[in-house]
Amino acid sequence: MWLWLRDDMGWFIGLIGGFILFLYAIVPTFQPSHFHRIYAAYGGIFIILSVLWGWIFEGIAPDMYDIIGTIIAIIGVAIIYYMPRKDEEKKVWQSKQ
Repeated sequence: MWLWLRDDMGWFIGLIGGFILFLYAIVPTFQPSHFHRIYAAYGGIFIILSVLWGWIFEGIAPDMYDIIGTIIAIIGVAIIYYMPRKDEEKKVWQSKQ
């Protein structure tokens, strides 16, 4: 999508980009775990990859605030996704028996 919008590429590139974005939004819904936690982890990885993409491919080195924001996002993902919860522990245990 970005190439299509920014560099005035053909409509076919825009169509492919739109389809990839559609898949990007749909794939996490098929994960067997809790959707909101999968999506949070997905978002954290997206933040890291966005900063790396800008650095590697666009030549824009991350500044201190980019790095701090990325670290905060990853800590948030870890808290949301990995912290145990009492109610869910019981549910998971019961479903395995």
